[in-house]
Amino acid sequence: MLRYFLALAEEQHFGRAAQRVRVAQPALSQQIKQLEAELGARLFDRSTRRVEATEAGRRFTEHARRILDAVDRAGEDMAALAKGLVGRVSVGFVGTATYDVLPRLSHLVRTRLPGVDLRVRGELLTPDLLDGVACGEFDLALVRPSAREHPLTVTPLRSERLVAVLPATHPLAAGPDVDLADLADEAFIAHPSGDRSSMHRRVLDACARAGFQPRVHEVGETATLVVLVAAGLGVALVPEPVRSLGLRGVSYLPLRTEVTVDLLLAAAPDRASIAADRVADLIREAVR
Repeated sequence: MLRYFLALAEEQHFGRAAQRVRVAQPALSQQIKQLEAELGARLFDRSTRRVEATEAGRRFTEHARRILDAVDRAGEDMAALAKGLVGRVSVGFVGTATYDVLPRLSHLVRTRLPGVDLRVRGELLTPDLLDGVACGEFDLALVRPSAREHPLTVTPLRSERLVAVLPATHPLAAGPDVDLADLADEAFIAHPSGDRSSMHRRVLDACARAGFQPRVHEVGETATLVVLVAAGLGVALVPEPVRSLGLRGVSYLPLRTEVTVDLLLAAAPDRASIAADRVADLIREAVR
């Protein structure tokens, strides 16, 4: 009805207005009469030659244009939403993925999906991330393998080598690589034990295969772990992307016997959105 009204207000002629909106002239006239009845005001002065908006008609024209502009914008927004071009997507990152994947993903979303409101949180542990996706705090999360049961869809992103982190002043720090058994007498800085982190068990298993059980000091964040190594309080095993931190005072050495850990993408299958699917595709690109 509003489009019929604007056509008549702008054309000032029933025939041309009817042709513009592609309806029969009697139908257009009936719609205008109905609108005037609903508004309780005469919108047009009619003569045999001319149709002219009244004061009420001119004032209503402004309202009609704003309303139709809003409707058009809403339609465009809904179309963009259906294509995954707008919306809010929250992503959580396990500590190591915070340093290389998070900044790459943020750049990709800004350039490829500028209408998507990307919310990110980094330096979290896998159990917290899995709980966050399960309860709806996160749409997606980059996690490590976990023995915990959960209702989420988990897909592999990449396999990462573990490297030894040594204080730069350590006698073995200048070597091209290191035998893990040579670190048997060192204190190890590691992520929390039990079900609070999946990396703790990975480190203990690697040391066990090298023939020793390490003395462990536990910390919650990967960045803090590397800082403590730089302070000379111990050594550590971390996924290779931790190099992206760029902290001074440490050396990263490949292990002579390769040890790897997977990086996975977790999502709730019953809450998928097109925008989240698009962000998931960009996560895979950022990882590659």
